[in-house]
Amino acid sequence: MFGWEFPPHILGGLGTASYGLTKGMHNCGDIEISFVIPKPHGDEEKGFAEVIGANCTPVAWRDVDYDYVANRIGKVMDPHLYFNLRDHIYADFNYLRLNDLGCIEFSGRYPDNLLEEINNYSIVAGVIARTVPCDIIHSHDWLTYPAGIHAKNVTGKPLVIHVHATDFDRSRGNVNPTVFGIEMDGMNNADHIITVSELTRRTVIEKYHQNPDKVTTVHNAVIPLSDELLNLPRNERKDKVITFLGRITMQKGPEYFVEAAAKVLQKNKNVRFVMAGGGDMEAKMIRLAAQRNIADRFHFTGFLRGKEVYQMFRDSDVYVMPSVSEPFGISPLEAMEMGVPSIISKQSGCAEILTNVIKTDYWDIDAMADAMHALVSYPALHDYMRVKGIEEIHGITWEKAGQKVIDIYKQVIANRK
Repeated sequence: MFGWEFPPHILGGLGTASYGLTKGMHNCGDIEISFVIPKPHGDEEKGFAEVIGANCTPVAWRDVDYDYVANRIGKVMDPHLYFNLRDHIYADFNYLRLNDLGCIEFSGRYPDNLLEEINNYSIVAGVIARTVPCDIIHSHDWLTYPAGIHAKNVTGKPLVIHVHATDFDRSRGNVNPTVFGIEMDGMNNADHIITVSELTRRTVIEKYHQNPDKVTTVHNAVIPLSDELLNLPRNERKDKVITFLGRITMQKGPEYFVEAAAKVLQKNKNVRFVMAGGGDMEAKMIRLAAQRNIADRFHFTGFLRGKEVYQMFRDSDVYVMPSVSEPFGISPLEAMEMGVPSIISKQSGCAEILTNVIKTDYWDIDAMADAMHALVSYPALHDYMRVKGIEEIHGITWEKAGQKVIDIYKQVIANRK
């Protein structure tokens, strides 16, 4: 597997989904997974996948001894693997900026030179593909499609790509031609395409002209939470709290949340609104809250990670995801698992599988505001949605999603024989 994020160091839903699926597949048994990421930190959970760091993979020979390598990368990757990889370097990449181990440095994030990092990652994939045996190659999201294609060309093994989102979702249709080209290349070279929703599947078929027989939906799931997180203490307050949690970007529809909040506050002054996250529209949303004269009822927390996310859910009475185009959207499942009734847009993939939520069109701020008002005003409705939501989430497991992916693997391998 090629991925770009892996917990606990994540910047969005991609890392959470990659982790959940990988663990779910491992729990199904009879599978070994090597998961490649640009920059591991050493605190990734062990036992269900071997994490390989692209930044620990040599692409040029360096005469170094075992102890030196162990001291440099031993916390994040097996030093023996470094030497195995060093024996399969297939070209002279000394012209690149390399470190003392002959490796390319990666940010592990989404830097300004992202396209350069994607290209470097695909170079590293060639070394890994020549070293680590596999039956199938699985690439998560567009950033890793070039790596998957390179690995397929090296090994002759089938390639499955996993579409967690397309640029049509991220840009509201104002597609970046470079990104679109990488996505299209990945899809054309894939033996099979997995999408996280039927919404995304239709986009892949209609916008990228893929054969419907080649595209299968496997909905995301949710990781069972620890007792520690489920029992986080709640910070009690008089006011009800309604929360938006996600990237504050065009795709996520934050302006509809602010506009609906203004309508709720016309009926009920005892409500506070939280916009948790960061993004290029954050400053614009702060100004919009001020323009609507509700800034004193609005809180902007910045980006939350790990335990902070679940504390935010614990302190919330209602969760809202007003996304304009959401391929799936794991956050409502996480909120429901924490006992927080959720309102989601009909334009989200998770709306295909969730029943015990309130669904509105993202643009219908009147319906969204009515749903918010009802959940904070009628305790019986809130209790019903909370209990039914928890029950529903317990049936949406990564093991079920993992088994579907394994079945796809088996079919793809059988078709190649």
